[in-house]
Amino acid sequence: MRILLGTVLAFLLALPAPAAPASSAGPEILVFAAASLSDALTEIGKAYEGGGGGKVAFNFAGSNDLARQIEAGAPAAVFLSANRAQMERLEKSGKVKAGESFPLLGNILVVIAPREAAAPLNGPRDLLRFSRLSLADPAAVPAGVYTKAWLEKEGVWPQIAPKVVPALDVRAALAAVASGNVPAGIVYATDAATSDRVKVVYRVPAAATPDLRYFAAPVAPGSPAASGFLAFLKGPKAREVFAKYGFTLP
Repeated sequence: MRILLGTVLAFLLALPAPAAPASSAGPEILVFAAASLSDALTEIGKAYEGGGGGKVAFNFAGSNDLARQIEAGAPAAVFLSANRAQMERLEKSGKVKAGESFPLLGNILVVIAPREAAAPLNGPRDLLRFSRLSLADPAAVPAGVYTKAWLEKEGVWPQIAPKVVPALDVRAALAAVASGNVPAGIVYATDAATSDRVKVVYRVPAAATPDLRYFAAPVAPGSPAASGFLAFLKGPKAREVFAKYGFTLP
């Protein structure tokens, strides 16, 4: 009997441990978000997951490119756009339900130059002294669209337009200046703060800037997981992170 019991015990100990129960936090949330939000949202996503909110995955790019991907059927659950126009685009195509988007954040435009060569500007006309200027594509990307609207208002866009080196998104515009390949650029203040290789040489006054706001919405048909993450973005923890990275809050 002792030999039999020992054999059974050894067999039981050799069995693999039972699998841990599946997480009850819910399915992964796929968030399509403007490139300028990448640092803040990455931190917020970790906080959301750490608090039991479920897994979050991000796709960062220019808002116009993200809207195009969603229109083509990309499985996004949440869309965070750097302007209202791209959200309206998805509302018209039925990918976002009318009335479900809301303003989440604000930002400001700044002119940057490589740190070692940076000299302050007195105003937008000083941009004319640069041979080239890096900015997100002014024909489509929100940061570039905002910049073009500002420079048109200042009356200098016709002279500056031929000098523009368009980038896929605002982070690409920042990289072009940080590398020294382009002598100056216009990006969001929050992006400029992420690089120690550039210096802000001019801050566009808030009164001169177009309505620069980020909008958020669930992608149709919506889900409890998407609603939960959007609610977290409006909560105190996320707002604290956004403020830390320099975004303005409504």
